[in-house]
Amino acid sequence: MKVTCQIAVIGGGPAGMAAAVAAYDRGCRDIVILDREDAMGGILRQCIHPGFGLHRLGRELTGPEYAAEFAAMVRDRGIPVYTGTTVTEISRDRVITARNRQGILTIHAAAVILAMGCRERSRGQLTIPGSRPAGVYTAGTAQKLVNSMGYRVGSRAVILGSGDIGLIMARRLTLEGAKVEAVCEVMSYSGCLARNITQCLEDFGIPLYLSTTVTKIHGRKRVEGVTAAQVDDRRRPIAGTERYIPCDTLLLSCGLIPENELSRAAGVLLDPDTSGPVVDQNRETTVPGIFACGNVLHVHDLVDHVSREAELAGQAAADFVLGKASCAQIVATEAGQGVRYVLPQRLKTGTGEPVELYFRPAAPMGACRIRVCCGGREAAAFSRLHAAPGEMERITLPPAVVDALDATVTVVLEEEI
Repeated sequence: MKVTCQIAVIGGGPAGMAAAVAAYDRGCRDIVILDREDAMGGILRQCIHPGFGLHRLGRELTGPEYAAEFAAMVRDRGIPVYTGTTVTEISRDRVITARNRQGILTIHAAAVILAMGCRERSRGQLTIPGSRPAGVYTAGTAQKLVNSMGYRVGSRAVILGSGDIGLIMARRLTLEGAKVEAVCEVMSYSGCLARNITQCLEDFGIPLYLSTTVTKIHGRKRVEGVTAAQVDDRRRPIAGTERYIPCDTLLLSCGLIPENELSRAAGVLLDPDTSGPVVDQNRETTVPGIFACGNVLHVHDLVDHVSREAELAGQAAADFVLGKASCAQIVATEAGQGVRYVLPQRLKTGTGEPVELYFRPAAPMGACRIRVCCGGREAAAFSRLHAAPGEMERITLPPAVVDALDATVTVVLEEEI
């Protein structure tokens, strides 16, 4: 079957739904959403804990409730959704090949929005020594098994990594009657939202061991225990610090990776620091007419920020299709001292619009100063009471500052003395 449309959105999670709704409200009426799952909502469908929607919708919702809000917006606008449909290829000229139960689907789109989300790092990518028994899960897989399918994954668990999903699952397993023996984090600080340390670990008496990793998995048919050891400043295990922790389950919460196989095949330039596409403030990639948003672009802390970013991509895609996109000078951004990465990586100047820059701090800091430098001068500065890698920072550059940029923009984070 062949389909022609103005905008094709790849992914029906929170980013894809928000982008489609925003594009429709901007004036595009010929939009389709493609999703490989049987229902829209993406990862939110298994996130049954509250904490969603406070920024975007002004009230606290669970993940399924938040997804339902946007699914209703999609349905109210009559936007077609192809569920159970897997995209296998996207070309530079925006021809999409997909397959579902009915066969092969070819879509010719004037613009494409990439919203495929991200995936977890597996045990194979972490290269943990030991046998290969049952009972080793990524945190997201365990979350789906428990919350969506009603299974109990174990009764005595160790969690490797202090990502948000891992800490949320530490709480969830405890509420299901399991005992979480330890959360081990290889870094000297936690990489999660500060609230999850309190709400998911401290409130339940679950210990967090920093500068600690799992060096071996024990067991044949089922996990029987793990060996944990402290690490040095180069994250290498320190001999003599090993200890055995009995358990029947190991959850891996060691980071997320944007799903960018399709992006790479379409010729989209990827950023090695984010593992997502290089984009401008409109979330347009280096391939004209292809946009990206959500966790396929960079891993977000809050779904509210995913929706906000997706709306930018949806509006810009609509402007591109309707011939309203502006041509402007482009300058690059880069991460300076104290900053892990900056997004967007390119800025269009001369648009008369403010620009939001997002960046990840490289290490925890107390009171600090954010400096935006261009051509050897300080273009803007901001202050923060604290900063941490687990919490994305966002600053807004006024139109006058943006329009005056004429060279590479460097974002620097310095601790105040």
